[in-house]
Amino acid sequence: MSIYDELGIKRVINAMGTYTFLGGSVILPEAIKAMCEAARAFVNMDELQRRAGEIIAEITGAEAACVTSGAAAGLVLAVAACMTGDDPEKMAKIPYIDFPRNEVILPAIQDNPYVRNIAIPCAKIVKIGNEQGYTPEDIEKAINERTVAIAFIFFTSRKGCDLEALKEVVKIGKKHNIPVIVDAAAELPPFENLRDIVATGADLVIFSGGKDIRGPNDTGFVIGRADLIKAIVAHSSPRHYMGRPMKVSKEDIVGLIVALKHYTREAVEARKRRWEEIVQYLIKELSSEYISVERITPNPSKHEYSAQGWPKARLTFNERLLGVTATEIHKMLLEGDPPIYTHHSENQIIINPQCLQDDEEVIIAERIKEILRRITCGKARDETNNV
Repeated sequence: MSIYDELGIKRVINAMGTYTFLGGSVILPEAIKAMCEAARAFVNMDELQRRAGEIIAEITGAEAACVTSGAAAGLVLAVAACMTGDDPEKMAKIPYIDFPRNEVILPAIQDNPYVRNIAIPCAKIVKIGNEQGYTPEDIEKAINERTVAIAFIFFTSRKGCDLEALKEVVKIGKKHNIPVIVDAAAELPPFENLRDIVATGADLVIFSGGKDIRGPNDTGFVIGRADLIKAIVAHSSPRHYMGRPMKVSKEDIVGLIVALKHYTREAVEARKRRWEEIVQYLIKELSSEYISVERITPNPSKHEYSAQGWPKARLTFNERLLGVTATEIHKMLLEGDPPIYTHHSENQIIINPQCLQDDEEVIIAERIKEILRRITCGKARDETNNV
């Protein structure tokens, strides 16, 4: 009996991806082992954080790094660090004092629910451009004596949010001596982002540790300028400043470091090959007169979102022939045992292989075939009774 069985909680099949509401990712076995070892002893947390930062900096090519309690916490601490540096007097004033420099410029095209974390240290978000895009001139016009940072929400290959756009924003930041903070939480893979984003000269870059890296779900890390990383550490637990509620345990720090050490180009490519096998299996098993199954993957040349750009299986249902909708089938998948979580839109269901465990693609295929059998058999009975 598993711990979830003991608790009366159903395990689910995650065919969506590394979503926080489903627990992020399954932690790498090597990281779990290291976390168990870390739990059996005490350490000086500052010493552990310092060594972790050195390892992350070496892996990413950054000046310095700090482990945080998730990428959202990293965004909060990055803004706080830009506002106060590591000056204890200034740090103690958050959130009681309205800082003379507390405006963070953000391209409106990059706005999303996570952006509100920028405002937590009592910063003001100044949006520039519009939902279609922005220009360097838009950024420069917004800069004034209250500007403390420029935020950039990174999306691989999405025009205005990609590496080339970031390079232009970094130039503006350097020109005006304003730090550029990059939220790249879920931008792995591609593996290259781990080094290429900070290599643009961005002052602080934030990644999640609990997504494709497969560290603990409640971890993240910030890499970048040594002086700003020093300020982030100063704000962080166990000290009583902005980051005190954002505690990272010794087990989490160790788990993240081990997972990151195993996050190599070769490991990523091996997993992509497995994902390709899953998609091809679903195409073979599920294609029928009732379902059209195709392999889909983003097209970077069209500026489609290509981070995490591995293949997925798109199931298009012949709703007219079935007499039920894809929405209803999606609901049946969620109501089964175990529940199967997928993306769903109109007459389509998309199966993302990223988080599937061994043989779960077989369970998914059999469940969908069983649902179709029930539907078609019931329809046949109805037609017979109406004769």
